Amino acid sequence: MNDTGKLYVVGTPIGNLSDFSPRGIETLETVDYIAAEDTRVSLRLLTHFGIKKPMLSYYKPHEAEKSARILELLSEGNSVALVSDAGMPCISDPGVYLVQKCYETGIPIEVIPSCNAAIAAVAISGIDTLRFAFEGFLPVNKKERTERLGEISPLPHTLIFYEAPHKLQKTLEDMKAAFGADRYCALCRELTKIHEEVIRGTLAELCEYYQSAEPRGEYVIVVEGAKPVAAQEFTLEQAVALARQYAAVGEKLTAACKRAAKETGFPKQDIYKLALDEE
Repeated sequence: MNDTGKLYVVGTPIGNLSDFSPRGIETLETVDYIAAEDTRVSLRLLTHFGIKKPMLSYYKPHEAEKSARILELLSEGNSVALVSDAGMPCISDPGVYLVQKCYETGIPIEVIPSCNAAIAAVAISGIDTLRFAFEGFLPVNKKERTERLGEISPLPHTLIFYEAPHKLQKTLEDMKAAFGADRYCALCRELTKIHEEVIRGTLAELCEYYQSAEPRGEYVIVVEGAKPVAAQEFTLEQAVALARQYAAVGEKLTAACKRAAKETGFPKQDIYKLALDEE
């Protein structure tokens, strides 16, 4: 047992087991415990590489409860590797809560990166990669889903989503309604697996395609950003809404208003005043 416990955040393959890094394998071989989103799934990975370690379950919505036991083990000097079913823990997967608690309690953390479906998809999509935002899974609630799509519709950078096959057709229809039928996107399915495929086209074309084709496998949807809109097509209220959308994704309000002013032609101070009044 080590003098100081450490949490290792270990990325695992998203399909092809040959993508698992030597460092990732070595880490799982040397830690005291492995915390897994689904121990049954992770056991298949460990068996493939001949790794035998005590396993702990760590899944939503019981992260707080599961973290307590892991933190106890770490405080006693044990090393723990955190893995998800596929890809990087914490990215649309459990783990953020445990990582935060480790920082709060002074437990050291080390990351062992591996494949990530979102990054792999945007790289192979053929859509602009200069700026992109990861949106993960859309809300299930219809009202929240509509609001989310409305918020991000005018953003100029590439958008990345995850979706399950049984929800794909409805998601594409919702995106077509929010983003417009001509917005271009790439559907990346079964990445790194035998049936890897990228289907590209406008949202209208892809909606039509899946009226007859059956969605299969897990999808990453990569959607191009909104095209610039001529300033004369904006109202001041729309310019304010654009500034608030930029602020919602991390920009300071003053910078967001300056950016919206540049894109819409309205004075920055007018946009800023109205944006403040709405808070």
